[in-house]
Amino acid sequence: MAVSSKATQEFVPIKDVRDGVVTLKDGGMRAVVLASSLNFSLKSEDERNAIVLQFQDFLNSLDFPIQISIESRRLDIRPYIALLEEQYKEQLNDLMKIQTREYIDFIKKFTETTNIMTKSFFVVVPYDPALINVKSGLGGNLFQKQTSSEALKQKESSFEENRTQLEQRVGVVEQGLVRCGIRVVRLGTEEVIELFYKYFNPGDSEKPIKLTE
Repeated sequence: MAVSSKATQEFVPIKDVRDGVVTLKDGGMRAVVLASSLNFSLKSEDERNAIVLQFQDFLNSLDFPIQISIESRRLDIRPYIALLEEQYKEQLNDLMKIQTREYIDFIKKFTETTNIMTKSFFVVVPYDPALINVKSGLGGNLFQKQTSSEALKQKESSFEENRTQLEQRVGVVEQGLVRCGIRVVRLGTEEVIELFYKYFNPGDSEKPIKLTE
């Protein structure tokens, strides 16, 4: 009996990424906010209590769920090494050239013996629009056939309306985090695509980097 194989894309729930908005196959929409960390151990006891209470108030004020994702990855030092190698080739001073080479060797040995990790914090804000069953006659006229241009306009209008609702939720989340002393940055389309690409292709970070001759 032959086993049917499915493409990897069929297991990925993402349909499209547009204007920084992730559209899922089920019609849901997601926005991703990058959040900074807080060095809690350097805060005084009063500051810690204030931050905890403020964060608690922020969570209690939400009337929709959010997802907090922590990404922990080994620091990829290779682009920095490649930059240093380029500077080494351009050095005209012999002493600076020797020092640059020694620094490169030091960085390489240090990163090989020490597992340096980087952590990134993301807040995923969802919005799931109510699905309208057109077949049952809701939201449209069964006796009027839509043209492709009309369907496209309706789809575009629906996207903008749902996006407005999502943006309002993002604003609430950003304001709440800022009150806690956390810096936030909304991810754009390219950043979101890169983020999910790394999630679904974790092995690519281990591939060798080709240095320019």
